Amino acid sequence: MKITKTLAMSAVVAASFAFGGMANAADSSKPIKIPTHNWSSQVVMAYVIGGMFESMGGTVEYVPADSQAVYEAIRLGDVTISHEVWQSTFGASFYNAMDKGGVIDAGTHEAATLEEMGVPKYVIDMDLCPGLPNWEALKDCPEVFATADSDGKGRWLEGPQSWHGDLMPERLEGLGIADKYTVKFAGSADAIWAELESAKKEKRGIITFNWTPNFTDADGFVFIEFPEFTPGCRKADGGDGSCGSPKGWMKKAANYQFPKTHPAAYKAFTKTSFTTTQIGQMAALVDIDKMSHEDAAKKWLADNEAVWKPFTE
Repeated sequence: MKITKTLAMSAVVAASFAFGGMANAADSSKPIKIPTHNWSSQVVMAYVIGGMFESMGGTVEYVPADSQAVYEAIRLGDVTISHEVWQSTFGASFYNAMDKGGVIDAGTHEAATLEEMGVPKYVIDMDLCPGLPNWEALKDCPEVFATADSDGKGRWLEGPQSWHGDLMPERLEGLGIADKYTVKFAGSADAIWAELESAKKEKRGIITFNWTPNFTDADGFVFIEFPEFTPGCRKADGGDGSCGSPKGWMKKAANYQFPKTHPAAYKAFTKTSFTTTQIGQMAALVDIDKMSHEDAAKKWLADNEAVWKPFTE
């Protein structure tokens, strides 16, 4: 009788552990907070990944966030993930947050990245500045890139200053061409695309910040070849700042609690890996087809189930 009771109690305990383990493995009903920034692929991908989580039964909340401060927000739990961590621009902020604790590396996309100043392909084809894409050609043609707001100098159209700070003004100084060129900061990615479109129609010279993967990969864009990036070459790291940008990775970040609160969604997130082409397609739906970010994500998800479904399984 005593043995029977013991066996019965063991069965109950075992069952409770089994069901408890199942309960612990279930994703929380609390929303997964996904940040949105100010460029198309990032916002569309936010809704794509959110759609993936929702297809698994999850709840999602989209949070507008600064692209540098977001890693501290993830660390503190105000945001759950970041799905486009570009090495050259956000690597330092990402690792600083990791060093403080609370942020984990959730894996790397297949797509490699480059963020750099460059010109539309027609600038090369029309030989508007002979010698490009070698940066030294810029010494002899600043007038080709002058605009009404550049005080007679050639203009470099940078992204919003929150993206890179004074990186490009420092590069002009390091290259010794600050007397010939000036940096102007665009208010948003959309402002860059509008200026590119205007320059293309007029077939005039323009130097602008751009990146890959992006929708412009299909249209033709040539990155300027600056001195090679090496560790320590930037002014903030003790160099003269003349070096170009490194080709790098695109990672994913997550709050350290995400694997515990949403184990299934976290697993899907770690498996998620998009290519240059796929990310460019997401951006093109907005920047070329003029769809809203939400509608672009819905279309991409509907057209590419074979790509993302395996991430959720």
